[in-house]
Amino acid sequence: MTDEELVVEFALTRLDNPGLDLEEIAALVVRRGGEERMLEFASHNLSARGELRGAVFPTAVEHVLRVVLTLRGPAD
Repeated sequence: MTDEELVVEFALTRLDNPGLDLEEIAALVVRRGGEERMLEFASHNLSARGELRGAVFPTAVEHVLRVVLTLRGPAD
C-alpha cells in the first residue's frame, strides 16, 4: 500500500467515524487491513525507527499516524 493509498483509507475511515481521535482512526485502519497489512505497517515503522523488535499492533498504528501526519504537512 502506498502512502497516498493509506491517506485515502484513513480519510474514508475518518468520514465514517467522525467522533474518534486520530489514533483511534489509525487503529481502525490497521484492524481493517488484517494481519498481513498490520505486519507490513509495523515492519515499515520499525525500519524507519532503526529497531529490530516491537509490539506489532501499536507499531502498525504508529506507522499509520506517522504517514498521515507527514503527508498532511506542517500545522498552521
